[in-house]
Amino acid sequence: MSDAPDGTDHDPREPLDQIDLQTDRPHSARVYDFIMGGKDNYAADRDTAAQVLADWPGLRTSMLANRACMHRMARHLTGLGMRQFIDVGTGIPSSPNLHEVVQERAPGARIVYVDNDPIVLAHARALLTGTPEGRTAYIQADMRSPGSLLGDPVLEDVLDLSEPVALTLIAVLQFVEDAQALVEALVEPLAPGSHVALTIPTGDLAPESRRLAAEYTRRGIPMYLRDRSEVERLLTGLEILDPGVVPMPRWHPAPGDRPLPDTATNMYAAAARKP
Repeated sequence: MSDAPDGTDHDPREPLDQIDLQTDRPHSARVYDFIMGGKDNYAADRDTAAQVLADWPGLRTSMLANRACMHRMARHLTGLGMRQFIDVGTGIPSSPNLHEVVQERAPGARIVYVDNDPIVLAHARALLTGTPEGRTAYIQADMRSPGSLLGDPVLEDVLDLSEPVALTLIAVLQFVEDAQALVEALVEPLAPGSHVALTIPTGDLAPESRRLAAEYTRRGIPMYLRDRSEVERLLTGLEILDPGVVPMPRWHPAPGDRPLPDTATNMYAAAARKP
């Protein structure tokens, strides 16, 4: 839920106090952290959060719905037999993280997290506390450079790309202008039977989304909204799973979930299988 542009390319082994956190400019992961009640944020992040919440007070509800949808997607993909995961744009850890949800059902599952914000690096240990049977790892990389991500030795060490992998892109593609090319580049090396799961902002549902996107962009975090047909095109060549591209609360709601109106969120959810 991060990976907005910041121009950094840090070695994960570099001491954090030697990394420029660029606290004078907002970062999507830290704006999200503040809105969700976290403490890993700075004045620029809080100022941005205050303005986007003024434009749309329901943003926090949508963010909570996004996190709940990520949990459902993780469980669903695990139920489909997925035992390897790449989570791109991980964001600042907030339990339960994806590996906790997945390894609760499949203790031997392997998860690689990817993000470009050094603040996430500072909390990477929380992402690496998995089950003894499985593995978790963290790669510091920018998703706009899929070659460096896919060529990182950590990925090859933890995952077997000759076997199916679940690629999760949760609330990150709005920060990429050419999301189509990115998805294609990330999916291309994955084995048949792999899956892609995504959530992505749209202007179709909550009308306030357009003001929100404009405010993010004005503050240096370009945000691109997509309509339903554009989201479907992102999954070209893949088999879109039921229920298709739908507002997040409609994607396999858990029994007993209190239904939210479509206009309460600003994001679509979808999952697809690579044939």
